[in-house]
Formats: sequence, structure tokens, C-alpha cells
Amino acid sequence: MSALPALFVSHGAPTLAIEPSPARDFLAALGREIDARFGRPEAIVAVSAHWETSVPAASTAVAPATIHDFAGFPEELHRMRYPAPGAPDAAREVVRRLAAAGIEATTDEGRGLDHGAWVPLRLMYPDADVPVTQLSIQPSRDPRHHHRIGEALRPLRENGVFLLGSGSITHNLRELSLRPAEELPHVREFVDWIAERAGAGDRASLLDYRRLAPHAERNHPTDEHLLPLFVVLGAAAGLGLRRVHASVTFGSLRMDALAAE
Repeated sequence: MSALPALFVSHGAPTLAIEPSPARDFLAALGREIDARFGRPEAIVAVSAHWETSVPAASTAVAPATIHDFAGFPEELHRMRYPAPGAPDAAREVVRRLAAAGIEATTDEGRGLDHGAWVPLRLMYPDADVPVTQLSIQPSRDPRHHHRIGEALRPLRENGVFLLGSGSITHNLRELSLRPAEELPHVREFVDWIAERAGAGDRASLLDYRRLAPHAERNHPTDEHLLPLFVVLGAAAGLGLRRVHASVTFGSLRMDALAAE
């Protein structure tokens, strides 16, 4: 098995699980592509923007519950389950490696999979046959903290672990449009800056994105949905990240994905 990729995806609204879109098509093909190029993962560590803690926590649940952490969406979504087995050994290894890097971390035996994890995974691995553990983010900490987490977890990629960061490349819900295909100009400028800096391996600029990127605070009034990207960036063994998908929904919600290989 080759070293598995680290990947950041934009998970969008929970309806990604049921409504046609370019991002849905991309994710539906992604699991097969990973299997073909790198081999089937032995475990997945999913870093979701929807689990926030003061210090990193990894779920040791043996059978993670499907968390429906949303309201106002079709009942079909609430009936969905993603019964993947847990990955408690991988979770404990995550905590061990973070501790070795001087990062305080803990485990949580009861945490299931929120929609930031199970919605993309249900598309990527619909048979729910790859063990999954979820790792939390710390919205009170900066991108550098999350980059350090990724650096500490980078060796797991050599041991059959697929690192999935799930958030949103842009996330200003106040600017959602009823004309989903009409992308707002400031959204494109921000996302293209991120992609260019990521492709160039310019980690310093990315870690200082709120000061340097165009329209950073407008695209991310708070940055919890971008923090998983920095975990993936830290786990990148090469120069940077390659944009592997680009699309838009609701005018201001980009669905881009970036990969480290």
C-alpha cells in the first residue's frame, strides 16, 4: 500500500447526501479512486468542523452513532444511518502521537459521527466498511495549532490511515443565494488565493490567511470551517496541496477539495 492521501473536502449542506451536484459526483467517485491508486484504507481519521473541544479529542467509540446535528431539512436525512465500525486503536494512536508532539489530547468513548463526517463518507464509502474515528477541532486556537496537529499525524498516512478534513472552503451563511450558480466575485477571489498559495506550498501565507487573503473575514466570519484544512496542510509530506475539485452552491458556498499526496 502507498502512503494514503490527506484530503480536505467542503461538505456543504446536509442535503449533499441526497441532492445531485458536482460535489456529490466528485465524492461518490473519490473512494473508488483512492482504493485504485493507494489501496483500501485500514482506518479513517475524520476531522470535522462540527466537533469543537478545548483540546483535541479522538473518538474511541466501537460503533459510532450517526449524529443528525441539523434541523429544517428533509426527513429522509434524519432517517439515514452510517453504520461504519469505529477505529478505537487508531484514535488512541492519534492521541499518543499528539502527546509525543507536546499537544495535550484526550479520547471520547461516546462520540459518534456528525454530518461533517458521515455525509461525505457515505458518498465515498457507501458500504460503511472502513473503520472511522473522528477528531475534534479547537475554534479557540489558531491555524498554526491545527497545522501542528497535522504534522504530528503525518506518519499515520504510511500506516494505512486516510486523513479526511471536512469543513468548507468558504462559510458565510448570511450570504447564501437563491441563485446557486451565480458565484459572488469576492468568493472566487478568496478561494483562488487559497488554491494558489496551497499549490505553491506557501504555508506561511496560508497560516496568516485572515490578514493576507482577500475578503478573508467576509468568507469566514469565524474560521472553524477552515480549520480542518490546516490539519490536512500539516499532514502534507510534499510542498503543498493540489485542488482536486471546484464547484459552488448557493452563490457563496464553495465546495472545493484539496489533496496532499
